[in-house]
Amino acid sequence: MSVPANELGNPAHAIFERFLRAGECREVLACFVELCQQLGLQGSGLQLYHGLKAALNYWNAKALWSKLDKKAGHKDYDQGTACAGTKCLVVGAGPCGLREAIELALLGARVVLLEKRDSFSRNNVLHLWPFTIHDLRALGAKKFYGRFCTGTLDHISIRQLQLILLKVALLLGVEVHTNVRFEGLAPPTGKAGGWQAVLQPSSSPLTHYEFDVLISAGGGKFVPEGFKRKETRGKLAIGITTNFINRHSRAEVEVAEISGVARIYNQKFFQNLYNKTGIDLENIVYYKDDTHYFVMTAKKQSLLKKGVILQDKADIESLLSPENVNRDALLSYAKEAANFSTNYCLPELEFALNHRDLPDVDMFDFTCMTRSENAALVREHNGSRLLIGLVGDCLVEPFWPLGTGVARGFLAAFDAAWMVRRWAAGTPPLEVLAERESIYQHLSQTSPDNTNKNISQYSIDPTTRYSNINLQAIKASQVKDLYLVGMAEVDHKSKSDNRLSIAAPGAVCEELLSWCQASTAGYPGVAVTNFSTSWSSGLALCALIHRFRPDLVDFDSVDPQDAVQTHQAMLDIAEQELGIQPVLSSAEMATMTGPDHLDLITYLSHFYQVFRSSPEVEVSKKSLSPHHTRGAILFLSKLQKSRNLAHKRAQNSAQKDTEAKRSRRDAEPPRERTGENSDACYICGRRVYILERASAEGRFFHRGCFQCQRCGATLRLGDYAFNEEDGHFYCSLHYPNPPSTDLPQDEASALLDGDVDAAAHPPSDAGCSCVSPMEWAPSPLQPTPAAAQAGEEPGEIEDTADVGDMEEQELLAQPGGDVREEEVPRVEPQETAEEGEESGGRRKIILTPLEKLSLSTLNLTGEAEPEPPLKPDCLHLQAAPEALPALWQGQGAWKEEEEKIDMEKDLEESDSEEEEKEEEEGTGLGIMKELYPDPREEEKYPTWKRTLARRARESQMKRFCRAQAIQRRLEEIEVTFRELEQQGIKLEKLLRDENESLADQQTQWTNQLLYLVQKKNNLMTEESDLMIAVQELKLEEQQCQLDEKLRSYMNKEDTLKTAEDEKAEQEILKQLVEVVNKRNVLIQLQEEKRLSELRA
Repeated sequence: MSVPANELGNPAHAIFERFLRAGECREVLACFVELCQQLGLQGSGLQLYHGLKAALNYWNAKALWSKLDKKAGHKDYDQGTACAGTKCLVVGAGPCGLREAIELALLGARVVLLEKRDSFSRNNVLHLWPFTIHDLRALGAKKFYGRFCTGTLDHISIRQLQLILLKVALLLGVEVHTNVRFEGLAPPTGKAGGWQAVLQPSSSPLTHYEFDVLISAGGGKFVPEGFKRKETRGKLAIGITTNFINRHSRAEVEVAEISGVARIYNQKFFQNLYNKTGIDLENIVYYKDDTHYFVMTAKKQSLLKKGVILQDKADIESLLSPENVNRDALLSYAKEAANFSTNYCLPELEFALNHRDLPDVDMFDFTCMTRSENAALVREHNGSRLLIGLVGDCLVEPFWPLGTGVARGFLAAFDAAWMVRRWAAGTPPLEVLAERESIYQHLSQTSPDNTNKNISQYSIDPTTRYSNINLQAIKASQVKDLYLVGMAEVDHKSKSDNRLSIAAPGAVCEELLSWCQASTAGYPGVAVTNFSTSWSSGLALCALIHRFRPDLVDFDSVDPQDAVQTHQAMLDIAEQELGIQPVLSSAEMATMTGPDHLDLITYLSHFYQVFRSSPEVEVSKKSLSPHHTRGAILFLSKLQKSRNLAHKRAQNSAQKDTEAKRSRRDAEPPRERTGENSDACYICGRRVYILERASAEGRFFHRGCFQCQRCGATLRLGDYAFNEEDGHFYCSLHYPNPPSTDLPQDEASALLDGDVDAAAHPPSDAGCSCVSPMEWAPSPLQPTPAAAQAGEEPGEIEDTADVGDMEEQELLAQPGGDVREEEVPRVEPQETAEEGEESGGRRKIILTPLEKLSLSTLNLTGEAEPEPPLKPDCLHLQAAPEALPALWQGQGAWKEEEEKIDMEKDLEESDSEEEEKEEEEGTGLGIMKELYPDPREEEKYPTWKRTLARRARESQMKRFCRAQAIQRRLEEIEVTFRELEQQGIKLEKLLRDENESLADQQTQWTNQLLYLVQKKNNLMTEESDLMIAVQELKLEEQQCQLDEKLRSYMNKEDTLKTAEDEKAEQEILKQLVEVVNKRNVLIQLQEEKRLSELRA
């Protein structure tokens, strides 16, 4: 961005060019002051902007004025008069504070912005949603920072973003004051006065500035008085950010970015990282900007073992205090993680420096995420009103792995600007507050998928951004407590959190007994009068299940003399067919005596929850709990059963030598079946109470004890393995391998992309071929080229967890019925609605296996802005193995059709603006490394291929964000489980106390305990739904890897392919078919669940 020779003689033009290029906050402010002095301009607001525009009319300045004029001409601003006369104070010059100041200036308000620092030093990189990129381009971001979001880039460093927004704010007349700290509010001293700020230093001339609106953008630790924070807590989460110097060398350019990879769906990558380095992470992200930016979530035990944290402490603040952190070990930890994740391809990693001139590495805690309960309030004192609004982190603290911080921060800034516009228009204060709170309800749920798609129409008007928003969802009468007169505080008592209240609705126990009596009436030998002896024979439970599911139980064939066997059969049926986990063992149920058995009451409440909506029996109108389908729990139970069978078959086939089996058993004797006692934990042996009780494989244990024996990872239904020989539970990754494939830890660490030598000796060549984490740690289904090089046939190496996949598909596909290959539902992209649904039926067409594969694979690339699905669509792809060679012969037609479709989509998405064309030509090489091995030949590749790279990256980012949202919610559920357990243990102890208590008190405690059990059931259902989403993510990741591998073979010339290559291609294609069929099963389950909820 240089000035032509004929413009160099104009000092103002030269100063303006220096202003545009300035890279430090102090330099920007100094250049702007010098520019205004050179032009003789004073004042602020849009008047200053018009003066600058009139004085600077050369070509480069004109290009910027045209963009800002187009922005200022929007009808919402009323030509800069919408907020004329309104005086605003914005606290904080972060991205959100600056963005808010810009909007208020465009509305015509006088805007003063305070910042306690005078430099921008945050190198950390922010992920940008499409609308934020469009918004910043509209403000002229490319004029200030030429590399802004070039090509497929969708991120920017915080420092660069602040510089862009600061320059725009200054040009629009915002008064920016640095080195000034906001300390609080000073109310009006008389009726003629206004609200002022208490500032440091107190000598600042702004201490006399009176304002009508205060916008706080000072970060999560600064929230004005009157706002209450709400906290959501997950399990301990420690984040690490680090920045390395980016020299922009060729070797650095070639390294692929990592939009995000998470343990929840790519365990093998993180296991390899741990085996090789001892570093244990949950996720990692890598972006290239001004620096090489890495952010990761580390496990505490790993930090302790590596000496990063010196001592384990219960208090998180003390745990991460500087005195308890070895700074050198932290630097080494971050550097090793960065090296491994980029396959050691970044040459000479050198830390960038922060504002303290220290290596830019930081460790932080994000266990607790906070948000304000309300977005705005009004204060009135001596007749003077002040509107206070929040934006940025002090409104909603972002969960960093989702990359939502700046996007939702901008949305909140627009919402606050709309609020100020309504305030300036004379709208009654309570109506302004009610509308602001109605909009605020949507903020935490927003994503690129559920906001309006036409981002070019976005404005401060919330209806242009949020779909189907109701601006009157909250009434003025509901926000009276947000209007404060005098210096009174907000009354938050009415908004107290009753999330874990144990006040039970009605006599639940009596209602449950009445329901059981009505459900079992008329069955011979069954007379339910209590919750103990009436059930010991097992007939009552048989009758209960038979009444609602006669297809599961043959009541007439039940032997009343064998109570233990009868109970065991019913427990198995309930678990495998109804999704109800056992609470008691069969032996305990057969020997119940005495008073009502708390465990049995708990167990039967699950049947009530499943069967109560059935029409066979008339039940009370009162419900024990909100209705939830248990289809997810049932599905996971069947999935777990199929996996157990697969593990057993794999183990039996690998251990044919009975002597080997015997020696293993002798070395480690099997554990006793202590799990038959439901009151004792199978794993730790301690007492396990009802609310903390979980079960699997007939064993009972604390939920907290259900961990992988080898790595300590939390296990959940549908995602564990049980070894009957040693009696231990494992995660699927650490299930003991047969002796022939078991590897020592140091050898397992070398299994990175199938190349043992490469992993054992990291490449030192800066120009080495670098791969993404997904290539770096291939899925179990992905064959490795190294295997063929070692003389093994492709496809020979398989993970033992995948043996028996066909059995798994057969078990899980039963609810879906038979599907003929010739007739399948019309296949469309996964995230679009099915047209046939609108007309009430499905259109069926005949697709060849080639067409099925083509459509399913094309779907993987995703759409640029997909619409939210009305219902899941099926990915039907079924081809017999013998049909694969014939199918593969049509690969040329597939490639041609794919190129045609992708090119058409790309042309439809192309931007007509000239700068968009320039950016398309400058696509980032690092992002496309997976598809383009040699960046020097980039121009040889067509546009559709560059589009494919962008979509693959978008798909990776979406998958990562979904995984992190699921992981966070699972952790929050785990914390809620613990809170429920503590209350349940206290109640159960009271009920089991031998001291006599009043009958009414006993009943109340029992009802409260059941109420907690029902809350736990609902959480378990939600947890199971999330685990199904996890399974879907894993399959999606596998399909992505296989598809990428397939493309690498497709891009190879046929004349260069060896026989091994062709065989590997067919093997990958076969595996791709299997993965797609598995995804089909999950989609069918989600559809059945959706239909069952509609019928309920």
